[in-house]
Amino acid sequence: MVSAAKVRGLESNFYQDFDVTWGDGRAQILNNGELLTLSLDKPSGSGFQPKNEYLFGKIDMQLKLVFGNSAGTVTAYYLSSQGSTHDEIDFEFLGNLSGDPYILHTKEQQFYLCFFVHGTPIREFKNAESVGVPYPKNQPMRIYSSLWNANDWATRGGPVKTDWTQAPFVASYQNFSADPCI
Repeated sequence: MVSAAKVRGLESNFYQDFDVTWGDGRAQILNNGELLTLSLDKPSGSGFQPKNEYLFGKIDMQLKLVFGNSAGTVTAYYLSSQGSTHDEIDFEFLGNLSGDPYILHTKEQQFYLCFFVHGTPIREFKNAESVGVPYPKNQPMRIYSSLWNANDWATRGGPVKTDWTQAPFVASYQNFSADPCI
């Protein structure tokens, strides 16, 4: 693993900037805070979020999806605000059989990117606020990521099931960098 991350120009790492939010030890921070792994086994998956919210800024993170036969798994990576009128930018990577490509899924349909603004899904891919399309700019958001089982729908709509003999499934994250307005 190369290069430490930076937040506001300070050396940063997953120990300092992120909290594991669930998974009973299935999420681990390794390599002096430069690597975070999420794992999924039959009883449970795992997830994390940052300590800070961001209103504006640039956020970078390298994500390595589950390798090999990952059918039935979902690696979710998204930004979301809190509350009933939340804003959200959501990416869900649906697992595959060995050799098949991942599918990038959003909550509404198979669009490449999905925004929620004030709790409503928006299907615009650019800022069209000038013509009345809401744009997520008024609520601070956090990054969330999780690895979880969606055996009933994730791979080919559900007929391809999770092969638990391949568990634990692992996704990893490194080189977090943020230039945010916190």
